[in-house]
Amino acid sequence: MARDIVSGVLLGLAVVIVITASVGVLLMRDPYQKLHYVTPAALVAPALVALAVLVQTGLDEHSGETCLALLFMVIAGPFLSHATIRALRIREKGDWRLAKAGWPARDDAARDDAGRKDKAPAGKRQP
Repeated sequence: MARDIVSGVLLGLAVVIVITASVGVLLMRDPYQKLHYVTPAALVAPALVALAVLVQTGLDEHSGETCLALLFMVIAGPFLSHATIRALRIREKGDWRLAKAGWPARDDAARDDAGRKDKAPAGKRQP
Protein backbone atom coordinates (compact mmCIF):
# COMPACT_ATOMS: atom_id res chain seq x y z
CA MET A 1 0.00 0.00 0.00
CA ALA A 2 2.74 2.48 0.92
CA ARG A 3 4.74 1.48 -2.15
CA ASP A 4 1.77 2.26 -4.37
CA ILE A 5 1.34 5.70 -2.80
CA VAL A 6 5.03 6.63 -3.04
CA SER A 7 5.36 5.39 -6.61
CA GLY A 8 2.13 7.17 -7.55
CA VAL A 9 3.43 10.44 -6.08
CA LEU A 10 6.74 10.06 -7.94
CA LEU A 11 4.94 9.35 -11.22
CA GLY A 12 2.63 12.32 -10.59
CA LEU A 13 5.63 14.58 -10.06
CA ALA A 14 7.14 13.30 -13.30
CA VAL A 15 3.92 14.12 -15.15
CA VAL A 16 3.81 17.63 -13.64
CA ILE A 17 7.43 18.25 -14.67
CA VAL A 18 6.76 17.09 -18.24
CA ILE A 19 3.62 19.25 -18.49
CA THR A 20 5.36 22.37 -17.14
CA ALA A 21 8.35 21.77 -19.42
CA SER A 22 5.99 21.42 -22.38
CA VAL A 23 4.27 24.69 -21.50
CA GLY A 24 7.70 26.35 -21.25
CA VAL A 25 8.62 25.06 -24.70
CA LEU A 26 5.36 26.39 -26.12
CA LEU A 27 5.80 29.84 -24.54
CA MET A 28 9.41 30.49 -25.48
CA ARG A 29 10.10 32.22 -28.81
CA ASP A 30 13.76 31.34 -29.33
CA PRO A 31 14.86 27.73 -29.97
CA TYR A 32 17.80 28.30 -27.63
CA GLN A 33 15.39 29.22 -24.84
CA LYS A 34 13.16 26.27 -25.67
CA LEU A 35 16.04 23.86 -25.19
CA HIS A 36 16.33 24.92 -21.55
CA TYR A 37 12.80 23.63 -20.93
CA VAL A 38 13.51 20.29 -22.58
CA THR A 39 16.14 19.41 -19.97
CA PRO A 40 13.80 18.81 -17.00
CA ALA A 41 11.58 16.60 -19.15
CA ALA A 42 14.61 14.71 -20.43
CA LEU A 43 16.50 14.25 -17.16
CA VAL A 44 14.42 14.93 -14.04
CA ALA A 45 11.21 13.21 -15.12
CA PRO A 46 12.94 9.95 -16.14
CA ALA A 47 14.81 9.96 -12.83
CA LEU A 48 11.49 10.18 -10.99
CA VAL A 49 10.05 7.38 -13.12
CA ALA A 50 13.11 5.23 -12.37
CA LEU A 51 12.66 5.92 -8.65
CA ALA A 52 8.99 4.95 -8.93
CA VAL A 53 9.94 1.67 -10.61
CA LEU A 54 12.58 1.05 -7.94
CA VAL A 55 10.08 1.71 -5.15
CA GLN A 56 7.39 -0.44 -6.75
CA THR A 57 9.46 -3.47 -7.74
CA GLY A 58 12.42 -3.33 -5.37
CA LEU A 59 15.83 -4.50 -6.52
CA ASP A 60 15.23 -6.89 -9.39
CA GLU A 61 15.94 -7.07 -13.10
CA HIS A 62 13.25 -4.52 -13.98
CA SER A 63 14.71 -1.87 -11.72
CA GLY A 64 18.19 -2.69 -12.99
CA GLU A 65 17.10 -2.21 -16.60
CA THR A 66 15.35 1.02 -15.66
CA CYS A 67 18.46 2.35 -13.91
CA LEU A 68 20.59 1.38 -16.91
CA ALA A 69 18.25 3.25 -19.26
CA LEU A 70 18.34 6.25 -16.91
CA LEU A 71 22.13 6.18 -16.86
CA PHE A 72 22.17 6.19 -20.66
CA MET A 73 19.79 9.17 -20.72
CA VAL A 74 21.84 11.12 -18.17
CA ILE A 75 25.03 10.53 -20.14
CA ALA A 76 23.55 11.15 -23.60
CA GLY A 77 21.37 14.17 -22.69
CA PRO A 78 24.09 16.84 -22.58
CA PHE A 79 25.62 15.56 -25.81
CA LEU A 80 22.25 15.72 -27.56
CA SER A 81 21.67 19.25 -26.26
CA HIS A 82 25.08 20.34 -27.52
CA ALA A 83 24.50 18.75 -30.92
CA THR A 84 21.10 20.44 -31.16
CA ILE A 85 22.54 23.87 -30.35
CA ARG A 86 25.35 23.37 -32.84
CA ALA A 87 22.91 22.37 -35.57
CA LEU A 88 20.78 25.45 -34.83
CA ARG A 89 23.82 27.68 -34.98
CA ILE A 90 24.95 26.18 -38.29
CA ARG A 91 21.47 26.64 -39.72
CA GLU A 92 21.34 30.28 -38.60
CA LYS A 93 24.91 31.44 -39.22
CA GLY A 94 26.34 28.92 -41.67
CA ASP A 95 29.08 27.84 -39.25
CA TRP A 96 29.21 27.07 -35.54
CA ARG A 97 32.47 28.90 -34.82
CA LEU A 98 32.25 32.45 -33.49
CA ALA A 99 34.82 34.08 -35.79
CA LYS A 100 33.18 32.87 -39.01
CA ALA A 101 29.64 33.49 -37.86
CA GLY A 102 29.76 37.27 -38.08
CA TRP A 103 30.95 37.81 -34.54
CA PRO A 104 34.05 39.95 -34.04
CA ALA A 105 37.20 37.94 -33.64
CA ARG A 106 39.05 38.31 -30.36
CA ASP A 107 42.07 40.54 -30.52
CA ASP A 108 44.27 42.41 -28.11
CA ALA A 109 43.53 45.88 -29.50
CA ALA A 110 42.51 48.61 -27.08
CA ARG A 111 38.75 49.10 -26.66
CA ASP A 112 36.81 51.92 -25.09
CA ASP A 113 34.17 51.52 -22.37
CA ALA A 114 31.44 50.67 -24.87
CA GLY A 115 33.52 47.83 -26.35
CA ARG A 116 34.41 49.69 -29.57
CA LYS A 117 37.92 49.72 -30.90
CA ASP A 118 39.82 52.90 -30.17
CA LYS A 119 40.84 54.81 -33.28
CA ALA A 120 43.61 56.73 -31.54
CA PRO A 121 46.90 55.10 -30.53
CA ALA A 122 47.14 53.96 -26.93
CA GLY A 123 49.31 56.92 -25.84
CA LYS A 124 47.10 59.58 -27.45
CA ARG A 125 43.55 58.90 -26.33
CA GLN A 126 40.96 61.52 -27.06
CA PRO A 127 38.59 62.62 -24.26
